[in-house]
Parts: sequence; C-alpha cells; structure tokens
Amino acid sequence: MIANKVTQKIIDLLESENIPYSIFEHQEVRTSEEAARVRNEPLKIGAKAIVFYADKIPLLVVVPGDKRVDTKAFKAVFEVKDLRMASPDEVLQITSVAVGGVPPFGSVMNLKTHCDKKVFENEKIAFNAGAGTVTVKMKSADFKLVENPIVGSFSIDKKSLSAKAEQLFAVKLS
Repeated sequence: MIANKVTQKIIDLLESENIPYSIFEHQEVRTSEEAARVRNEPLKIGAKAIVFYADKIPLLVVVPGDKRVDTKAFKAVFEVKDLRMASPDEVLQITSVAVGGVPPFGSVMNLKTHCDKKVFENEKIAFNAGAGTVTVKMKSADFKLVENPIVGSFSIDKKSLSAKAEQLFAVKLS
C-alpha cells in the first residue's frame, strides 16, 4: 500500500506519535469532488493541500475540500506581497508528488504548512497521502497536534469565488 516515500513518511510520523488513522487504496482521483465520492465522505472532510509561492518561498496551504484559498485574505493575514500557485512541474519538483496526491503534511516535504481554521471544524479529515490513489483518514485534532500548522482564516466558499468572478465579468462587459 506504500505509494512512495512521502506516503511512508506520513505513516512513520503518525505511528511514531501513536496517532490512530486508517489508510486505503482506491481508483485515482484528481479533484476534491472525485475524492469525496471515492471516500464516501462529505466534500468538507477533505483536507485539500496546495503548494504556493509566497514572496518566492514555497509553502503548503490547506483548506477544506469544499473551500478555496482566498488569496487576498491569505496575503493580508500573513503579510505576503506576492502569492501564486505553483505549477504542476514545480509541485512535483518541490514535493516529489504529482498534483492531486499532495498531502497536508508539509513537514514531510520540508515545507511550512498554513492551514485554514475551518479544517478543524470537522472531527475528522481525509486526504491523499502522496498519491491520488491512497487516502488517509484521521482526527483533525490529531493532525493539528502532529503537524502543528500555522493556522489562519483564509478560505472562501467555492460559490463565493464564482459569484465574484461573475460580477467582475459583468462589470467588464458593461
């Protein structure tokens, strides 16, 4: 079941801290929506991990599966001037994991982890653990304890972003 070194590092970390978890293999998933269906869990349980560059420094940003990163809020909360999502090639180079398999444990990939506080509103989280075919489920409180992420408020509903985009588009047309 070990997909790669990142998967093994996560398992080793959880076991060294005596953290209960479950792990299972499934068909490959590339989106949070696909993952929620395969896991038979609500979308919000997913811990979506995205690699960003903040002022040219790579870091990991984690939000619930039903949310998106509000880049304006992230920049304000963490006093960042330039924030951009890493390209798929950069993600692979930085993490040794393809987009879709990046876990919320930046520590196992030498990245600082920034986690939206809404992740901890759910009792448990589920995430791809180094591959789009391997899921780990665990308590969100245990994740917080073991990973010790930098916590802030920087997520937004996916619908809210779409509504904002529609408003901007409407303004440009007028």
